[in-house]
Amino acid sequence: MKSIVSALVLALCSSLSFSVSAKDTVKIAYIGPLTGGVSANGIGGRNSADLAVRMRNQDPNAKYKYELVSADDECKPNVGVQVATKIASDNSIIAGVTHYCSAVAMSTVDVYHKFGLPVMVWGAVLPEITYGNDYKEVHRVNGTMINQNEVAAKFLTGLGYKKWVIIHDTTDYGKGHNKYFSQFLTKNGGQILGTFGVTADQQDFTAELTKVKELKPEVVYFGGLTPIGIRIRTQMDRLGIKAVFEGTSGIKSDAYIEGLGKLSEGSLSFIEGAPWEKLPGGLEFTAKYNQQKYPDAPEAYGPFAYTAANLIMDAIEKAGPNRKKVMDVLNKTNNVETIIGKVSFDDHRQNIVPLISKYVAQDGKWVVWEDSLYAKKQRKLGQ
Repeated sequence: MKSIVSALVLALCSSLSFSVSAKDTVKIAYIGPLTGGVSANGIGGRNSADLAVRMRNQDPNAKYKYELVSADDECKPNVGVQVATKIASDNSIIAGVTHYCSAVAMSTVDVYHKFGLPVMVWGAVLPEITYGNDYKEVHRVNGTMINQNEVAAKFLTGLGYKKWVIIHDTTDYGKGHNKYFSQFLTKNGGQILGTFGVTADQQDFTAELTKVKELKPEVVYFGGLTPIGIRIRTQMDRLGIKAVFEGTSGIKSDAYIEGLGKLSEGSLSFIEGAPWEKLPGGLEFTAKYNQQKYPDAPEAYGPFAYTAANLIMDAIEKAGPNRKKVMDVLNKTNNVETIIGKVSFDDHRQNIVPLISKYVAQDGKWVVWEDSLYAKKQRKLGQ
């Protein structure tokens, strides 16, 4: 009799334990380029969003268990629309951490609006993604190329450089960078000697770079992504072009430095937000990321994907797994502390980014400008 009672008590305790610990599973999506030329950025973003989910699932105070559904947009607009439609039409998915490539992000906003899926862009910088429509489903945690290019123009003109050549890819992303950088450069007294548009899959830049060499610029500004940046910088060296290589956030990746080796030295890049390496939350992010032993680096926008996933899960914790309610919570995001600094959305759900961080490639890694040997005048750009 005693053994029967003990068994019943044990069964009851087990049942109670299960009922206390069991949580409903909530799905959120991640979409980025997991294959192709900029896959390093997409994989870094996915791992960072995955890290946020893993950390949340270890939190005993979380109301829900979260599952990350990942999809590859290949950095191609047509593929992005297909993937976005598949994700958005799945009602079990409550929200999404979406897109590194601007052309893809721009092509998918109508899909998210149609299906009422709240999304948080984590890497794409074309201003029209948030400002082109008034879609309350579309949010962006990173800043725009407007912010980057204003700082990029002011920075080098402030250092005394006067003559530029601009090379940009002919996607909306590259055209946008050319537009804003040209405006700010002219405003700050810089001279544009020539502008060259190149295709995203172009391999040989001999014709353009031969003309660039004849123009003798002090700086070559590049508006595009890592794969083309590597090819252009390599071919500049072959032709003996000694100008400073000034890129956008599109080249701020470990893949750029790995692809170029010593030729990456002195390249410049600009990215939205405070240098997360210097923020307490950023150091914690790095430690946790390394603990998970992901085989790939988080890359420049990994912290933004991590932040986006956390903001989404915070909203779900507050409002429950309901798309409209989650969207309403996200729309009111204001002064929230994150690893990239405080996040506040304006009336188009665009994060108001008060700071752009400047980076220079030094000794095989990206270094915050202010901490670099270049800033300390121990090295000189373009040599």
